[in-house]
Amino acid sequence: MKTYGYCRVSATDQNEDRQLDAMAKLNIPPTQTFVDKQSGKNFLRPAWQAMVQKLRYGDLIYIHSIDRLGRNYEDIMHWWRVLTKERGVDIVVLDMPLLDTRTYKDLLGTLISDLVLSLLSYVAHSERDSIRKRQAEGIAAARNRGVQFGRPPKKPPENFVDLIKQWERGKLSLDDLLEQTGFKKSTFYSHLKGLRSRKKK
Repeated sequence: MKTYGYCRVSATDQNEDRQLDAMAKLNIPPTQTFVDKQSGKNFLRPAWQAMVQKLRYGDLIYIHSIDRLGRNYEDIMHWWRVLTKERGVDIVVLDMPLLDTRTYKDLLGTLISDLVLSLLSYVAHSERDSIRKRQAEGIAAARNRGVQFGRPPKKPPENFVDLIKQWERGKLSLDDLLEQTGFKKSTFYSHLKGLRSRKKK
């Protein structure tokens, strides 16, 4: 039997130290501790997939909390069933003692742990939906205030007007103009349209 630790944070700038410290206290070696820095929306995560490949009957996985496992209700329930029921792997969720498949092997214990798992998985999923909703509302509010998202538009070079004159007179091909400005075709035409509209005013 081998013991593994699984940790997850949602982004590369988030810190997984608290989870790693918990695994270290359980004497889980770093080679058997897997860390993903990725959203919990699904289980297509490299560290998770690598760990699953190593799991054998009787192995044990420690997870800090159920939302570190994932934030998709159906996927959490699916993987919990596959690992515990089909593969014979035990799972312990550190912040929820009832979710310890080593302890509750009888029918009542299984029923209780399944109910707790369902509830916590639903909460994790709901929290993900709430986060997405708050993000969308925040973006919409920022846009209403005139906040621009994405990269700032690339400014034309100082000789842009001269380059356009050469292009209009046939002395410069469009490909050469784009190469000299560093613009994509759509960006060039956008700047050209803006230049011409300003001349009309």
